[in-house]
Order: sequence, then C-alpha cells, then structure tokens
Amino acid sequence: MTNLPVSATGTAVALSESATQGMFVTMTVAGQLFGIPVLKVQDVLGEQTIAHVPLAPPEVLGSLNLRGRIVTAIDARTRLGLPPRGEGEQSMSVVVEHDNELYSLVIDRVGEVLSLPASDFERNPSTLDPRWQDVSDGIYRLEGVLLVVIDVARFLRLDQARAA
Repeated sequence: MTNLPVSATGTAVALSESATQGMFVTMTVAGQLFGIPVLKVQDVLGEQTIAHVPLAPPEVLGSLNLRGRIVTAIDARTRLGLPPRGEGEQSMSVVVEHDNELYSLVIDRVGEVLSLPASDFERNPSTLDPRWQDVSDGIYRLEGVLLVVIDVARFLRLDQARAA
C-alpha cells in the first residue's frame, strides 16, 4: 500500500506525477529553491547565446541552438514574477521537453539532484504567491528552505501567465 500524505481533514491526498517520482533536479532563481522532476530534464547548460525573437512574450528571452534543434528560452525570473537578473550575473539553463518541443528554462543556478520521500510532499500552502501556485505541484519543507516543485506543463503555459 502506498503511503499517501493526509490533508488537514484526515483524508488521503492523491499525489501528482512529480511528487510520486520523488527525484528532483534543484535550481535556484532569485534565491528561491525550485525542483523539476528529474525525468523531465533533458540537459543542463551553462550560459548560452540566445537570439532575440521579435514580438515574443516578455517571458520568452529568444531561442538557442542545441545540437541542431531550436530551443525556446524562457526566463524563469519573469515567468515567476521575480526581479530581473542584475547586470553581469551569470545564468544557467535547464532544458526540458514538452509536447515534443525543447524549452530552456533560464535560471540562476542548478543545484543537486534530490531524492525525496513522497510522504514529505505537501500541497501548496495558501500563503504561496498565486503566480507560483499556478505553476507548482506542491512543496517540500527541507532544512531551513522551501523546495517549490515545478509542473513543467503549467510553467510553459505562457498565455495564462500574462492573464494572471
């Protein structure tokens, strides 16, 4: 029997695919720790040359070439409503695949891969920023830090980001 987390009312909470996988590539954006299910990550890249795309939404930094494939670069700071990266600050990219397309999530830093027990997974607290709730499956409370689990499909729905 699977050990599901229990809500405040005592009922079992169904876990998303992200939470049941339990392994996350961690990344830092503006000092906040986020996690993406390891099975969604295709590649991790250092700073890349990104070609600007005219008339693209604000979250879209442009595109880059990854081994002959065009990859859309998404600025995680803009998507999450965080302040822009400072002049000269380095960035990295986590490449994910969604609907047979590659996307580069431009972040500040990639961390380690964490394997976390499903029993520690929690739904988004009501105090979590609404913009983050829209792209998050839930959270893990780690020692002194909150890991926000990113749902890649929802993160990439840029039309909803502009409506928020």
